[in-house]
Amino acid sequence: MMRLIQITHKEQGRRVAVVSDGDARLLATHRSIHALAMEAIRRKSTLEKTAAADATGPVVSYDEIYTGRSAWTLLPAFDHPDEPARCMVAGTGLTHKASAERRQAMHVAAGGAEKKEEVVTDSMRMFRWGLEGGRPAAGAIGVQPEWFYKGDGQVLRAHNQVLEVPTFGDDGGEEPEIAGAYVITPGGTPRRVGFMIGNEFSDHVMERKNYLYLAPSKLRNCAVGPELVTGVDFTSVTGEVKIERGDEAAWSMAVSTGEANMSHSLANLEHHQFKYPQHRRPGDAHVHFYGADAFSFGGAVTLKDGDVMVVEWKGFGRPLRNPLRINRAADPFVRVEPL
Repeated sequence: MMRLIQITHKEQGRRVAVVSDGDARLLATHRSIHALAMEAIRRKSTLEKTAAADATGPVVSYDEIYTGRSAWTLLPAFDHPDEPARCMVAGTGLTHKASAERRQAMHVAAGGAEKKEEVVTDSMRMFRWGLEGGRPAAGAIGVQPEWFYKGDGQVLRAHNQVLEVPTFGDDGGEEPEIAGAYVITPGGTPRRVGFMIGNEFSDHVMERKNYLYLAPSKLRNCAVGPELVTGVDFTSVTGEVKIERGDEAAWSMAVSTGEANMSHSLANLEHHQFKYPQHRRPGDAHVHFYGADAFSFGGAVTLKDGDVMVVEWKGFGRPLRNPLRINRAADPFVRVEPL
């Protein structure tokens, strides 16, 4: 297992470092995990071996960086350093039983309380399809999951950075997930670089109005990190999500993920992300969220400006923390003029 961080400094620019306990050793050559991954592909080596060979730089305090007491600051744990537009941020939903049940309850409630006993929503149907056909035999293609687009690399935020409810948003809430980081080889083959803790921040109030609003409800900023980890077991993962309000925990819940807790296999999710030729452009980066088990909105919690969302998955590095900001300015009209 290896833990990597991306950091930046006013004078020294961006760097990659290998984490070991409270310290981090800088790589001497590669300034992004994307560049490190492409070099590993060129060498026909592994990310771990390529990083270990380049980890000859000075040691910096990860403790101080993580807590914001350093001149170094954390970047998202994976991105496309040169062209953010070449990093696709997307995800798959209805992959966890608990999330499907919450989505079912949310959409039934929106349609009228008297229908609760008889209605099976499209969300629950899709989840059941996943249970029936989302874990095919090795090399076989299973049923496709729900898929959504969040934006390009411009929407990615790092540990301790703000996640914002925009002027046109109805709400904003955390979605505690694990995200995969991917690069596309020069030959057009997707390669998984590693895993990251993720907060797939979404607008659940907008989605609850009508499930056809799912697409715009997902077009929000989101966070990954603080670390990218390799060599970790994704079979069954436990963690915790909580909302801190001032000095108190306003809400918390144990969460689970990993293939044993999902209706789709990881291989099936990856196939349906990369089956499209336009998702296999050489050199591109991808951040893909695998779905959530639980979130505060499902517990009838409304987040407030200044709340801090905390996501922790055991074995995937230090917790990801992001404060919430609600933009209360008037929603400006975007005027389009003819040429």
